[in-house]
Amino acid sequence: MNRTSEEKLLTLGEVVERAAELREQSRTIVTANGSFDIMHAGHVAFLEQARAKGDVLIIGINSDASVKAYKSPSRPIISEEFRARMVAALECVDFVFLFDETDPREWLKQVKPDIHVNGTEYGKDCIERDVVEACGGRISLVQSVGGLSTSAVIARIVALERQEG
Repeated sequence: MNRTSEEKLLTLGEVVERAAELREQSRTIVTANGSFDIMHAGHVAFLEQARAKGDVLIIGINSDASVKAYKSPSRPIISEEFRARMVAALECVDFVFLFDETDPREWLKQVKPDIHVNGTEYGKDCIERDVVEACGGRISLVQSVGGLSTSAVIARIVALERQEG
């Protein structure tokens, strides 16, 4: 059954309930998180690789306040509502929710994924590891697409503006 992006947008409480139901059905729950600001092919590749690791992919998206706190007061470029909607529109993503913390450990304690996916740049000893393992899960790393990042996209746009301006 195909769901619309809007139907995939849940609250953390709803995600926790769904995860519990899915766990009872012996489904492998995979989580990942990020700001997903200025969506690009690197994000899509990351999410597709994450989805391949299990039955259900749940994505936590940093709220606007969270992105401002951990990246820059001038970010995000795209508002949380639209970032969440774009990620939810991807076929590989099952559920999306927003979180206000600067890291995912608090919600990971509640969702209790079987697998939490990070990019290789964070390493196996990432900050999420202890929480995920304490809940019976494991960390899985995926390789990022070289040269693709939101920061690189922004830098290119700025350079083009300077060139054309």
